[in-house]
Amino acid sequence: MNIFNMAYEYRNFFLSGLQYTLLLAVLGVFFGFVLGIAIALLRMSKWWPVRFIATAWVEFLRGTPMLVQLFLIHYGLATFGIEFSAMESGAITLSINSSAYLAEIFRAGIQGVDRGQVEAARSLGMRQGMTMRYIVLPQALKSVLPAIGNEFITIIKESSIVSFIGVMDLMFQSRSVSTITYDGFTPLVIIAFMYFVLTFTLSKILGRLERRLNTDDRG
Repeated sequence: MNIFNMAYEYRNFFLSGLQYTLLLAVLGVFFGFVLGIAIALLRMSKWWPVRFIATAWVEFLRGTPMLVQLFLIHYGLATFGIEFSAMESGAITLSINSSAYLAEIFRAGIQGVDRGQVEAARSLGMRQGMTMRYIVLPQALKSVLPAIGNEFITIIKESSIVSFIGVMDLMFQSRSVSTITYDGFTPLVIIAFMYFVLTFTLSKILGRLERRLNTDDRG
């Protein structure tokens, strides 16, 4: 069976896997985005215990394999009576892992905002929370938008690890097709092409968005 015939005959498998892969990537980046902002702000707190906890969060998640984190959440927590479905464990793992990297991205963006604007806002009577919300964060997020997009691309590729716990993503479906057809190579080529199309398309969209933002800034 050639690659095109297999892709068509087992299209339902591959399309179903694509849906799970995209859903996990979206959930991972969305919740990672929210958590990342919180962790970034905690890392810049004036209280050292808070900074220590946030730093430990970032360093642990960046310093350990995502597969280990996935097994800790899905199998490790189950020993303490905390059980998640495979999909929930996958989404949680991708979210917290993404939050560590996004936190550093956000922190760099926040620290890159001109201090003069912060001081001007404070001199006008704006509180620290208002200054952060209306002055600092909008500019920081705009400056790090390309990096957030790159994290989304990374999560799409790394989401393949969730197949180890039974989430029916692209990788899982390729193994299912391999089991049916006794062909271990062609299904992998098909999903590799699908991953490539996803990431290549997203990178082009992000590149265009970045150029537009740069044009707006110059204007």
